[in-house]
Amino acid sequence: MNVAIDTSVIVVFSVFIMLVGFSFSRTGRNLKSFFAAGEAVPWFIGGLSLFMSFFSAGTFVAWGSIAYKYGWVAVTIQWTMCIGGLVTGLYIAPKWKATGNLTAAEFIRERLGAGVQQSYIYIFMLVSLLIKGSVLYSVARLVSSSLGFPLMPSTVVLGLFMIAYTAVGGLWAVMVTDILQFVILTAAVLIIIPLAFDAAGGLQQFLHFSPEGFFSVVNGEYTWGFIFAFALYHVFYIGGNWTFVQRYTSVDKPKSASKVAYLFAALYIVSPVLWMLPPMLYKLINPSLQGLDAENAYLMVCKHVLPAGLMGLILTGMYFSTSASANTALNVVSAVFTNDIYKGRINPAASDKKLMLVARLSSWIIGLGMIGIALIVPYIGGIVEFTLSIGAITGGPLLAPPIWALFSRRLNGRATLYITVISLGANLLFKIILPFTSNIRLNRADEMLVGVGLPFLLLLAYEVYARMTNKVSEEYLQLQQVRAERKIMHRAPDPEEALAIQQQNVFGLKVIAFSLAFIAVLLYVLCFFAAGSATLVAVIATAILLLALIPLRAARRGAGLHG
Repeated sequence: MNVAIDTSVIVVFSVFIMLVGFSFSRTGRNLKSFFAAGEAVPWFIGGLSLFMSFFSAGTFVAWGSIAYKYGWVAVTIQWTMCIGGLVTGLYIAPKWKATGNLTAAEFIRERLGAGVQQSYIYIFMLVSLLIKGSVLYSVARLVSSSLGFPLMPSTVVLGLFMIAYTAVGGLWAVMVTDILQFVILTAAVLIIIPLAFDAAGGLQQFLHFSPEGFFSVVNGEYTWGFIFAFALYHVFYIGGNWTFVQRYTSVDKPKSASKVAYLFAALYIVSPVLWMLPPMLYKLINPSLQGLDAENAYLMVCKHVLPAGLMGLILTGMYFSTSASANTALNVVSAVFTNDIYKGRINPAASDKKLMLVARLSSWIIGLGMIGIALIVPYIGGIVEFTLSIGAITGGPLLAPPIWALFSRRLNGRATLYITVISLGANLLFKIILPFTSNIRLNRADEMLVGVGLPFLLLLAYEVYARMTNKVSEEYLQLQQVRAERKIMHRAPDPEEALAIQQQNVFGLKVIAFSLAFIAVLLYVLCFFAAGSATLVAVIATAILLLALIPLRAARRGAGLHG
């Protein structure tokens, strides 16, 4: 590893990404274009963006740590995300698009009432701060450990850079970054895997000398009970997380929303195998990592095998993939605050210019909160404990009721609040209160089962009760009336707005094509420092250059339609 070359790569690519974000600064005309990209995003871009929004450096730090300790079970855990994507594509994503709402919070207000919406908004904003703060910690730890920078200043600088990017560019800027990080990280992993196999002594050495149970589908505390509960959690999380709902509502029709989720699911069949092989191989190279040091397994295998420059590239990819994940959360939380709090309650008559100012200011305020959370993660058990605990406590209670409301005409606002509060209270009791007061502690599987199973059972019980008593939610009946009125008042699309949206999408595709070409050129330059890996790097660079032709041709077709 050459720190000077790697740092130069990080600086060059970071400046390039920031310029990409700034290039979209003039495309945010109103809330619809800034937060939903005009509801005309191509489904394949939405799917890749969903995939990368779900993905972050935490994937390498948290799941990489599990892969190093326990082996193949880290892949099994991530395959539950594929199940969540399939169920979402089949049933949930098209339902979200069919609502006609800009945000999940807007649907909750119309379907379950303003009181439920306000409660959910504040809880959602708090949970987003916690989760994305932990994600920022992951990448700050990677960058600081690899380049020798102090952790706290790294966290603050990287966090500020992330906020600036999102506050300027909106959803299109976030999605373009998502695509670039997908390409960079895929390229980097394809380079790492053969080099790691070589360092570990080859495939036969890996298969015969790995620890006992290393290739078991379940292992350690990650049992079949945990896998089942985690799969159910991901149905709720991928189908109902407000961040991901934005990907389903920003495409043109319900069928496209399903395709977004299907592409996500397909990518999560293959990618966990590719991602988890390097830390599993490192177990053979260096079996001595203990405790929180295992969080560095991915970083250490990269440092062990990668030639100069490529370490900088994968660090940049990890940072911006994390940034993309946090950017998406920032974009959605800002959308909820601007659309559902400021416009909905504080200033309903606000102009588009005023709303855009509020959107960008709220991105900064929320982002600074994420930085604060990231700074305290090391003091509360590390990234694995923090991530799984937040998911277990909040996932089911917050995400299951709105998804249920997409399909049920019986669930009402009062029942939703009771179910959410009871479930959150039970999860906090078993996760935080009892372990400290009476030393009663649930294992991973039971913790996750309580977290997602309790709200599901409560929702089912209420549905059965409401059906037996023939109750239909008043909020549901009011929503049907609102939708009928909206359908009558529906106006034909404004030709000027439609043209502006098309131009925005064409511009986005051109930026993606140019950015892919830039990545290819950067890899060609790094071939001069790659020594024995130069041929492999050059082949991948050529593949990326050819890949750039796809969005370029799509942009030309789009421009031709309105030429």
